[in-house]
Amino acid sequence: MAGMPELRPLGDALGTEVLGVDLSRLNDETFAGISKAFAEHPVLVFRDQTLGAGDIAAFGRRFGLPRKHALVKYRHAEYPEVSWLTNVEEDGTIDWYGVKRATDWHTDSTYEPELPLLAMLHALEVPSRKGGTMFANMQAAYDTLPETMKERLADLVGLHGRSSGPAGERLYGDEKGATEREYTEQPRPAVVAHPVTGRPILFVNPMHTHGFVGMDRDAAWELIEELAAHATQERFTYYHSWQVGDLLIWDERATMHRGAGDAHPGERRIMLRTIVYPQ
Repeated sequence: MAGMPELRPLGDALGTEVLGVDLSRLNDETFAGISKAFAEHPVLVFRDQTLGAGDIAAFGRRFGLPRKHALVKYRHAEYPEVSWLTNVEEDGTIDWYGVKRATDWHTDSTYEPELPLLAMLHALEVPSRKGGTMFANMQAAYDTLPETMKERLADLVGLHGRSSGPAGERLYGDEKGATEREYTEQPRPAVVAHPVTGRPILFVNPMHTHGFVGMDRDAAWELIEELAAHATQERFTYYHSWQVGDLLIWDERATMHRGAGDAHPGERRIMLRTIVYPQ
């Protein structure tokens, strides 16, 4: 296919490297190939990129509308639609919240009225060992559920809050970080269709899904934990070992992700991130 970049699988379930593309000099034909690949491969990896916040914002705008991050503290000063994902404070000390942030399974921003399309992360400084990011394929997770569970989920509506699911409460407790506004609960079907391919996706994550319509909390949390345990089996996951210059994009509908949290907490980690919504 004209414009289709060369792809190399990195993991069995997901994780695909795109070869020979410089994202700072992207033409329309190459982008069309990337976009087609992304519909089928929910985590794309671009190695050896040298990108500023403006480049990342521009790449995001090809897909949709990059949006400011909820956590005001981490926004980039010049490009507020790009944020820092870092464990380093402005004075050079280690930021405890930045170390802990996002180290349990989640899908971003499911508590917002509109769902994002994708997120991207660009590595500027990485720990000397470990410090990876993990992804889970929520399409494969749905496909392998028992039929009885698929039938149970067909009519369920999940309730999503900012960090109020079982994993969110475990990870953050009362220290959830300052946001610009309050977030109200959002109802979401437990199973959604991929916007391009139509494939069914298990759309329940233990960070933000804290209940189901018509179900008591204990039963709901038990089901959320059961589904998370199923979806994060090794056969559905990919561990990305970061190299400086990597840029990852991932499908926010079709995946969950987490920081592995396995690097030494005193080692610096600095990345640029943006999250992209439909136009």
